[in-house]
Amino acid sequence: MIKIVVVEDDKNAQMEIKNILRKLDIFKDEECKIEYFTKFTQSLKDVIKDTQDHKIYILDIELDTKVSGIDIAKFIREIDWESEIIFITNHDKMFETTYRSIYNVMDFIEKFHNMETKLKKDIRTIFKRKFDNKMFKFNSRNMNLQIYYRSITHLYRDKESRKIIVNTDRTNYSVYLNVADSVHYLDSRFMMIHRACVVNLDRVEAFNWTKGYFILDTGEKVHMLSKKYKKEVEEYYERNN
Repeated sequence: MIKIVVVEDDKNAQMEIKNILRKLDIFKDEECKIEYFTKFTQSLKDVIKDTQDHKIYILDIELDTKVSGIDIAKFIREIDWESEIIFITNHDKMFETTYRSIYNVMDFIEKFHNMETKLKKDIRTIFKRKFDNKMFKFNSRNMNLQIYYRSITHLYRDKESRKIIVNTDRTNYSVYLNVADSVHYLDSRFMMIHRACVVNLDRVEAFNWTKGYFILDTGEKVHMLSKKYKKEVEEYYERNN
């Protein structure tokens, strides 16, 4: 379970944050709960004290109470050094004070300066870096595989063996599986981009639809790309940017 805890006393700002979070595709693949507060209540204290769940805190610095977002963050850090903290505010005058006061702040975002773009980027970064523990699991008579999704660059059909090759950062594995079925073992970051290839879209640096190849973040160039899948790939990046 992953919890996002939003503390914002402005109703319009809270609604804007709610709409931004709704647009994030990552929640389709993760068990995630979002809780909203307007001030430092006993209920919020109880959430902070419960350290069993991973948390991302989105805190407005200037709350209309005696207890500010900075005060709440200090309370969080007395109990929890692992959860992520993102501050939002109307202006940048508090940057230096905030960073000096609170240990390990993820980001500081101005409400009226590309808040949606920055908040989306931060949440995705946190998920990829910290909460991305989903695995490709495949069991057969001769093999039991468990590989983190983030480690898989692509899967493709080997013509000679007629097996699927699962290519990772370190090595590759051969499994008896067809390309279409392999998608069911994966999450939304993986997509067919050729009748014989499924790629981890988060690991691709460039697509060349004209010449039929893509380049991975490892530098490898793979000549398995069909224009048939171009629209779906572009829609994925639009949703996740």
